Amino acid sequence: MDNQSTISDFLLFGFSEIREIQILYFLAFLVLYLAILIGNLIIIFAIIFNHQLHTPMYLFLLSLAIQDLMSASVIVPKSMANILMNTRHISYLGCVCQVFFFVLSMGSDFWILPVMAYDRYVAICNPLQYERIMNKQVCIYMILAVWVSGLLSALLHTSFTFAAPLCSNIIKQFFCEIPQLLKLTCNGLNQNEIRLIIVICVIGIGCFFFIIITYVSIFSAVLKIRSLEGRKKAVSTCLPHIIVVSIFLFCIFVAHLRPPSGSPDLITTLLYSIAPPLLNPIIYSLRNKDIKVALSKLLNMSELSKKISI
Repeated sequence: MDNQSTISDFLLFGFSEIREIQILYFLAFLVLYLAILIGNLIIIFAIIFNHQLHTPMYLFLLSLAIQDLMSASVIVPKSMANILMNTRHISYLGCVCQVFFFVLSMGSDFWILPVMAYDRYVAICNPLQYERIMNKQVCIYMILAVWVSGLLSALLHTSFTFAAPLCSNIIKQFFCEIPQLLKLTCNGLNQNEIRLIIVICVIGIGCFFFIIITYVSIFSAVLKIRSLEGRKKAVSTCLPHIIVVSIFLFCIFVAHLRPPSGSPDLITTLLYSIAPPLLNPIIYSLRNKDIKVALSKLLNMSELSKKISI
């Protein structure tokens, strides 16, 4: 982190310089962030306060909601504050923290999806052994492994990104995005960062095929279920996760298919940074009866407490 002696802060140029358009961005970010905040907090509280949802599937969903809330909270409030105060500054340490926590949350998102797929595989393809295989201890170890993997990825990416000397402090994005930071290096791209990206791409392709193979096995098992009601129940438990995986992969592919030399596209950046944490709680709350029941109980408890206080 020797660059801190030469560069004390960065300038974020992801938004238009026209004040009226900046205000529109602020209002859009405010609506999006409130939706992300409320949606994920509802999922978190519904699972925490309902002991019937303390099962592997919902504990994984709880971890996903915390990760999504973190990824949005790292970048959106700072962007909104900059717009409101009509400034573009972010400190060197603030930029480092943004990179670290954003990669931590996105990396954890990346690892939790195969874990959730495996959980559904065991539940449908080996239901009699589910409680033995996916016991509470194994579930906790899996969640810890997800967060440790995300933490390791965040440490490596952050250290490699800021290791090379920087020749500019102007970031053409509304937050400290790694691809834009790498363009500021004086000596070209950091070789260690390139190797890390290649390794992550290889692992990512492996996880993608793991999810595909898992769901092929799941649907093969579903087709063997004789009762129509049993098939619907099995599919309904998998459908939200399939949609979430599809959205995540689509956003990542769109974000990385843009030309590296081209200007950053605000819509594309919002797609991979804001869309998953915004849509995930909606998908799980709309498609899951247990979550709906937990939410209704939570609302009833809050209403009862209000009546008692009155």
